[in-house]
Amino acid sequence: MPKRLEIRLAGTGGQGLILAGVILAEAAGIHEGKFVAQTQSYGPEARGGASKSEVVISDAEIDYPKAIKPDMLVCLSQAACDTYIFDLKPGGVLMVDATLVHDLPTTRAVALPFTRIAREETGSEMYANIVALGALSALTGIVSLKSLEAALLTRVPPETAELNRKALKAGATAAREYLHRQKRTGPLE
Repeated sequence: MPKRLEIRLAGTGGQGLILAGVILAEAAGIHEGKFVAQTQSYGPEARGGASKSEVVISDAEIDYPKAIKPDMLVCLSQAACDTYIFDLKPGGVLMVDATLVHDLPTTRAVALPFTRIAREETGSEMYANIVALGALSALTGIVSLKSLEAALLTRVPPETAELNRKALKAGATAAREYLHRQKRTGPLE
């Protein structure tokens, strides 16, 4: 992992991107001992406006908490992909929700159907953010699935814990299947 790793999670309000960023940051910071900064922004609408969460993970102290040129961009909406793709570091990883993002700006994008997987595995699309976190872990190795699960369980209501676990694991499984189809043996570099 580079000394400073920048991840941007983007989509629309109501997709749980702020929660996903907090979970990712806590998994890396609390459970894996990294230095972490998490920031967020969203439009004036409580639901439906633009939303993003940024997580900076480092082996050293973080002097600036926002993503300058994200190493990884996770987009759960077409508008987010269209807006933020130009910020992605050259050679960075773009991961999109194939259910909602149809016009890919690059052939290097990893397109997995987070929303469809969430619906099939949990009965609700609201777990797409957690599916994306599971996929992120399996694709990149940024944080372990175990650390994500531990952070997740401190942030979600107890009555949804099992569905969240299921979503996290389904995302990791989908990513592993993607890697297998791409004939890769390990996390993306």
